[in-house]
Amino acid sequence: MAATPQEIKKFEAKGREQVDEGLPGWFGTFADMMTLLFAFFVLLAAISTIDPVKLQNMADGMGKSVGKKEELDNQAMSLGDIHKAATKMVEEMAKDSENGETPVEVTTSPKGVTIGISSDISFESGSATTKAGFLEILKKILPTIQESYFKIAVEGHTDSDQLPKSLRRFYPSNWELSSARASAVVRLLIGLQVDPTRLEAVGYGEFVPRDKNTAEIITTELIQKYNSTPQQKARNRRVEITFLAPRGGPVAKSMDMTENEE
Repeated sequence: MAATPQEIKKFEAKGREQVDEGLPGWFGTFADMMTLLFAFFVLLAAISTIDPVKLQNMADGMGKSVGKKEELDNQAMSLGDIHKAATKMVEEMAKDSENGETPVEVTTSPKGVTIGISSDISFESGSATTKAGFLEILKKILPTIQESYFKIAVEGHTDSDQLPKSLRRFYPSNWELSSARASAVVRLLIGLQVDPTRLEAVGYGEFVPRDKNTAEIITTELIQKYNSTPQQKARNRRVEITFLAPRGGPVAKSMDMTENEE
């Protein structure tokens, strides 16, 4: 027997009396927790730094695994290609050396791809005059520079030792010496027909030790920590050539490359 309209209304009223209005009490706590978790991960993403070279190498590897990697004609070298070419160059230099070692290192960072060259094979002590063999190293890097379109920062670094009085009339501090060395390398690159508008010279003195962790804050104690042995000082005396990652979006090819393609 079907229920009458009055009975249906009675059941509905009884049901409303047995059920609390709104969401259960625990749901508010759950929503607050999810909001806090979301804010936490947003904060992590905001303070994190991304290595564009490693990211590109990972993307290229994934592309090859699914058959999506394509080589385009006349395509300029990417940061991933530069890293591979620079690593291969260093390996070949190590093979040619007598002890199988080379004072040239290749690293990647959010800045881009960096080729670090020991100042002990680049410059005379306390001087911004390059040694004869240094030009040959630049010539090995030159094809990679010519086939890419990224801006290039040449950075000079020193150890923490104070310059002798006899040299202070030329270089009052390590700032001047490191800047002069970076400028000397830039002049050599320009002499090798590198577009000067792609280059920048920067001197850091002793304030960016080679082995410093990126999370460490530069202090006088930290500088001394990384200059406490002759080996550490030797690593800090260096010139770095960095292929800079794009800032603020994709980088267009240089005008020279565009004209050549036309």
